[in-house]
Amino acid sequence: MITVWLPEAESEELMGGLPAGFRADVWTGGPDLPKSTDTVEVIVPPFEVADAELARLAELPRLKLVQLESVGVGWISPFVPEGVTLCNARGAYDGAVAEWVVGVVLAHLLRLPRFEQARRDGRWDYGRTDTLEGKSVLIVGHGSIGSALSRMLAGFDVEVVGVARQARPGVHGVEELPDLLPAADIVVLLLPLTPATAGLVDAGFLGRMRDGALLVNAGRGAVVDTAALIDELRDGRLFAALDVTEPEPLPAGHPLWSAPGLLLTPHVAGSNGTPAVRAMALAKAQLERYARGGELVNVIGAEGY
Repeated sequence: MITVWLPEAESEELMGGLPAGFRADVWTGGPDLPKSTDTVEVIVPPFEVADAELARLAELPRLKLVQLESVGVGWISPFVPEGVTLCNARGAYDGAVAEWVVGVVLAHLLRLPRFEQARRDGRWDYGRTDTLEGKSVLIVGHGSIGSALSRMLAGFDVEVVGVARQARPGVHGVEELPDLLPAADIVVLLLPLTPATAGLVDAGFLGRMRDGALLVNAGRGAVVDTAALIDELRDGRLFAALDVTEPEPLPAGHPLWSAPGLLLTPHVAGSNGTPAVRAMALAKAQLERYARGGELVNVIGAEGY
């Protein structure tokens, strides 16, 4: 019998029951570990775990696999013991994040924040709006979420340009970004946080974007140089929609709270309800692969993800 730790009591129900040959304990991320520390082989950890508790993964002698509910791995990867496989939930959040991106892009182009503020002020603030039709959308980080976003945008008659770490048919390599940025009306960031992407969107990157362009970040906050972005927003040259920030959550008084031309949400792009079910379905399929000695999916290698 293989022991797995699940993040909450409802997890087993969300995945439609455990695969044959498994038994489960619940670890919610607190200091009290389940009694099966000597036998647990697989952990599906919760989202909110303190570093001190993550460090205790090294105390689990039979641990072989850590399967995340999240796509991001930076919060846990430093604590995964050598020889233990780390896998993320790539694919579980594709539709939810793509919908958020489409939603904030349309909200920006249709001036919805402006009209909502006018309603609150009791003003009839007529003004012309923009359209998504005919726009050029540059997707930086064209993985599974980027592919889902490309499919959603197909009905809007836009030009979609994808960029990934390495070029492939129909997708540009990251080294081509400087030449692609000036032509984009909308730049969407769907990047993981790695040594190569941290601070990638700096003053030089932003400076190459065309006047009036919209920067959308649904990846990781630290990919963007926040001070450089605030300068552009205050100048009124660029607009932005952010679901992620650095730091997160934003402290009181942070300049992003009052930055003009910004639509800000509190890291909710993947929180529309369906990803939790999909993440646990993915975890169940992963458990089945593990039990039969099959090849695992979404493995995080030395180069990241």
